[in-house]
Amino acid sequence: MGVSNIFNPASLCLLKSNVRQTQRPIRSFEGNQKGLIMATFSSSPSTVSVEHVNQKLSGDSFIRPHLRKLSPYQPILPFEVLSAKLGRKPEDIIKLDANENPYGPPPEVLEALGSLKFPYIYPDPESRQLRAALAEDSGIESDYILVGCGCDELIDLIMRCVLDRGDKIVDCPPTFTMYEFDAGVNGAQVIKVPRKPDFSLNIEAIAEAVEHEKPKCIFLTSPNNPDGRMQWVKKHDNLIVLRTFSKRAGLAGLRVGYGSFPLSIIEYLWRAKQPYNVSVAAEVAACAALQNPKYLELVKDALIQERDRLFKLLKEVPFLNPYPSYSNFILCEVTSGMDAKKLKDDLSKMGVMVRHYNKKELKGYIRVTAGKPGQTDALMECLRRLS
Repeated sequence: MGVSNIFNPASLCLLKSNVRQTQRPIRSFEGNQKGLIMATFSSSPSTVSVEHVNQKLSGDSFIRPHLRKLSPYQPILPFEVLSAKLGRKPEDIIKLDANENPYGPPPEVLEALGSLKFPYIYPDPESRQLRAALAEDSGIESDYILVGCGCDELIDLIMRCVLDRGDKIVDCPPTFTMYEFDAGVNGAQVIKVPRKPDFSLNIEAIAEAVEHEKPKCIFLTSPNNPDGRMQWVKKHDNLIVLRTFSKRAGLAGLRVGYGSFPLSIIEYLWRAKQPYNVSVAAEVAACAALQNPKYLELVKDALIQERDRLFKLLKEVPFLNPYPSYSNFILCEVTSGMDAKKLKDDLSKMGVMVRHYNKKELKGYIRVTAGKPGQTDALMECLRRLS
């Protein structure tokens, strides 16, 4: 299959090939043309020819104007990059910067991944097995459940389906930064309602913003464990509840998120989502994790216990003011004239990674993930050395 004789000089096109080499070379891709060309190739020979025009354009002229001003998301560095940067083996790095589950998934997950039968077949576009397992786990019917490549994908999908350019969302910083990021990608305006000094939601200010700004979406983050809130979407046509396998099941690297949606909304998300968004490996792993709820509960209890221990220890550090937490991390204000960014950098040189943000709301803070007892001990030893 091929595309040939593309004559529209003002069009944006992409080139995609399913083979390493076409049997004939692609011709006429010169620097002074006014269009980028898209052609899809199979193993059949094909050629592409393009009319020459006199006007030369740069690639960014095809990018939507609001995206040219978009600041990139600031992700954390993966193990292999950290290892090379710090000159340490991955197992020697105390990674407390990304709210990952240090215990990893149940053993059933590794067994299932090791016995994948059909990795060469495209995954089920409806993730039927996983949605059925989630229905049993959560108590809500699978018709209300949609699975994504992490909650990040679902947040973006919701915005793409709901927001027109210029529409508004309400965000409550400091919070999950993907809300603001995806709003920017989709050309929406972000109405920020800052949290209270103790970082709790300012409900009165949110209500006022809704009244005056008339936003299309309101994003609220709650660290509650899986409970009956997923059922609420049956009663409220304007409510969506999102959850992740990253923390609960230790599957951050496989990217699995899910949510419950009103039937009046989920119909359109199904139409707009990418067809093969959840990989075979991700669905198999998530299903296997749900088969061992006892393990998931034991890990949750261990992390809660270690989080509470970590909080007590951090309170003893003279230059830190930790805030109580109901999630798997603790936010700490850096006090006594110490610079939060420098503290983060000094800890990383000792092989301990914590999170620091350049956002103005959190510039003077660090965030520490609740890890294993040995990781807490290593962190505290480094903090004592810096005291």
